[in-house]
Amino acid sequence: MILFNHHTHSSFCDGTSDPEEYITAAIKLGFTSLGFSSHAPVPFENTFALRDDRCTEYKNRIRELQKKHEDKIEISLALEIDYIPNITRDFSFYRKELGLDYTIGGIHLIKKDDTNEGLWFIDGPKAALYDEGLQSLFHNDIKAGVKAYYHAICEMVTTQSPDIIAHFDKIKMHNQNRFFTEDEKWYTDLVDETLAVVEEAGCIVEINTRGIYKKRCPDLFPSLSILKKLHKRKIPITISTDTHAPEELILGMDIARKTAREAGYKEIFRFSQGLWWPEEIG
Repeated sequence: MILFNHHTHSSFCDGTSDPEEYITAAIKLGFTSLGFSSHAPVPFENTFALRDDRCTEYKNRIRELQKKHEDKIEISLALEIDYIPNITRDFSFYRKELGLDYTIGGIHLIKKDDTNEGLWFIDGPKAALYDEGLQSLFHNDIKAGVKAYYHAICEMVTTQSPDIIAHFDKIKMHNQNRFFTEDEKWYTDLVDETLAVVEEAGCIVEINTRGIYKKRCPDLFPSLSILKKLHKRKIPITISTDTHAPEELILGMDIARKTAREAGYKEIFRFSQGLWWPEEIG
């Protein structure tokens, strides 16, 4: 079984360790490739993203390690880029400025329509922030909030063309079946609309294991029901652990591979030599 992970956060953003520590751990595990994907800068105070003034340092460090370890493991340079309309930079800016190998598009902060009333933070360890944002920005209208989330994914896919879509249904993480269930028609309709856009764009969707091993969600991102829809539409997938510490590099991969097979998949995609290649799930 070929081991790889293309969604890795280091101390350049909200990860715990220097990039080389992840590489050392990956080599010991028998990884063939590892992609670093720091959170791209955002134009407001935060504790999770790469700073603008460290972008060149980040690029140089990863390229240095790429060359240093090229005989043992293939290293890639990427960013996980937030899409917040009229706030964050276009993905093309970072592709050009840093010469990225690929991009991951993620939605962590949601705007309400075209207003500047604030942002709904749907990630992180605290469900209370999710609840506060839903109340303050969407007045507890969960349908409006979830619709804004999936519409942001659609807009990101069509305007930014990410290689990978991160944690497709992360909107469910702090929901915990409190505000909606995933079998409600309005929700499945939004998922179907979004998948149609993803299919047209040809993006890869990751199976993200972080919610499970951090015990923030009892399910993968995306859920099995969505993975079955992805397979029916022949949308390619990859598997990542959304690593923030070296010891997380492999966590949940067995579950993800088993679930992918259950959904009907026989292949997942790996980045190598500038291209995405299918590999047997194993």
